[in-house]
Amino acid sequence: MNIYRISCVILTVLSISLAALSQPTPADTLFIREHYKKREFLIPMRDGTKLFTAVYAPKDTTQVYPILLMRTPYSVAPYGPDAYRAPLGPNIRFTHERFIFVYQDIRGKYMSEGNFVAVRPYNPNKTHRQDIDESSDTYDTIDWLVHNIPHNNGKVGMWGISAPGGYATAGLIDAHPALVAVSPQAPVTDWFMGDDRHHNGAFMLMGSFAFVSSYGRERDSISPRGMPGYNAYGTPDGYDFYLTAKTLKNLTAKLAGTNNTLWNDLMTHGTYDSFWQARTPLPHLKDVKPAVLTVGGWFDQEDLYGPIKTQTAIATQSPQTRQHFVMGPWYHGTWARGRGDWLDNIPFGSATAEFYRENIEWPFFMHHLKGKPDPHLPEAYIFDTGSHIWNAYRQWPPRFAKTQKLYLLPGGKLGFEAPAEAGKVASAAYYSDPGNPVPYTAEIRLLRGSAYMVEDQRFAARRPDVLVFMTEPLADDVQIAGRLTANLFVKTTGTDADFVVKLIDVFPDNTPNHPERPTAVMGGYQLMVRGEVMRAKFRNSFEKPEPLEPGKVTPISFDLQDAAHTFKKGHRIMVQVQSSWFPLVDRNPQQFVDIYHADETDFTPAWHEVFFTPEHPSHIELMTID
Repeated sequence: MNIYRISCVILTVLSISLAALSQPTPADTLFIREHYKKREFLIPMRDGTKLFTAVYAPKDTTQVYPILLMRTPYSVAPYGPDAYRAPLGPNIRFTHERFIFVYQDIRGKYMSEGNFVAVRPYNPNKTHRQDIDESSDTYDTIDWLVHNIPHNNGKVGMWGISAPGGYATAGLIDAHPALVAVSPQAPVTDWFMGDDRHHNGAFMLMGSFAFVSSYGRERDSISPRGMPGYNAYGTPDGYDFYLTAKTLKNLTAKLAGTNNTLWNDLMTHGTYDSFWQARTPLPHLKDVKPAVLTVGGWFDQEDLYGPIKTQTAIATQSPQTRQHFVMGPWYHGTWARGRGDWLDNIPFGSATAEFYRENIEWPFFMHHLKGKPDPHLPEAYIFDTGSHIWNAYRQWPPRFAKTQKLYLLPGGKLGFEAPAEAGKVASAAYYSDPGNPVPYTAEIRLLRGSAYMVEDQRFAARRPDVLVFMTEPLADDVQIAGRLTANLFVKTTGTDADFVVKLIDVFPDNTPNHPERPTAVMGGYQLMVRGEVMRAKFRNSFEKPEPLEPGKVTPISFDLQDAAHTFKKGHRIMVQVQSSWFPLVDRNPQQFVDIYHADETDFTPAWHEVFFTPEHPSHIELMTID
């Protein structure tokens, strides 16, 4: 067992010296203007389409430099040869080291020509110049850069967060020989199975409507300005707005006339059909040549799925690839900025983001692009969100982790021993009313936000339509590291349902408030370690949904995604089960219908019953470390 740990004390000391690296200062901006020359190009792709590209090259031409490339749908602004961005590169440290930094508007966005296609499918069978995809656009861009930008050393690196992370992943497929190091960070990977737009087939309503209302619109012209999104909410309360809207059909009507191709695609492809299957890069991550640094955050509200599944796909399909996997205690992209010592009310005891930037990201690129000493990074660098310790593993999940089952038990209990007998109470039922869905947060919010990922879950535990199961105070630490799977046995009066399962760390009642957050009540705090939703009609197939049979006990298993967390001695482990998570997730009518075109009358209340007997032992499957 090769585990080495870096204590919070050491990380805190390191973070003091790294604090200056977090954000650009006026001196950094002046440095960029004094030491870099910016030029803008329209780089031709193989089909003749030209992509707008901003190149920041060091003015010192006595040396050669590697290229660091980011391709983005979110604009390479500011535009104009005299308008400079700051910082340059993944973090400000790269700016002062000096690279040739390249930013590109992807095909069809902002100042680039062509038509935009969200998560454009990879085409493995290109036969002529008109056959393009994001992989070929990346290849053509790199080929042009290494042959046309002077004083480059012939080595290229790529990075990106979120959608740019997905474009970095695309660059790994049929990679250009000059591309030697790539870091997909929270990469958009599969918009039906687990990222942004859907989770296990359930539509992520709140984030999708607000984002896609702008992102998915067809542009009027090539322009440095993006298309505006929907803003006629008329209320600061997102729960009220989406409940009043009632159906996805009504939300579609609110976008009428905006030529929103992506929204229309979302409303048209309600199963994991060929449209969605073609849009994940995972099956194509084979024979990957560049070194890879895959990065994600355990509390990422958007793309937790992407880094986990990208790492797994490369590890299994391209085992010869040199890949490093990093998961830290972060929201979406927060490893790229700030200290990373807190997430709202939750402290982590060290500057985790600064540690990552200085000790992982920086030496990875420096080694592969500038030939600096090999930092010998572990295959997996994983932060435990309960013990607040970095763990290094030879693989993820750890080879020595064992599978255990955490059982739902009568009386709202939870334990590692399976139910021995049915007893008087062998199930628990709750009434799920689409007209009164369980909120995903206690806050009044119009936009989704991120704080709900670490929000105290007591507000939900007190609702009658949320089942709560909890262990006794733990006699010893329980460390989980790896995959989580929910296995429920349910019975319903409807023909479809959503099931939301949350794994929660309950702090002891005598936990003191932190002096830096004195108003946050930490005694009894319910920290959500992982929460996930499953649309029951997809229980057997995401391609071919099936109705539930009313009154029949039905097994439903689904991926909760991975976690690394130590439930400390004296804490309790809690599981919550509910059937709405609104408006984070759209409401299920609880009838087997096309939800994207459902009418108001299709939404009906239903009773849902969860079983915990020897014959039907509902449980969470965990991977634990002794």
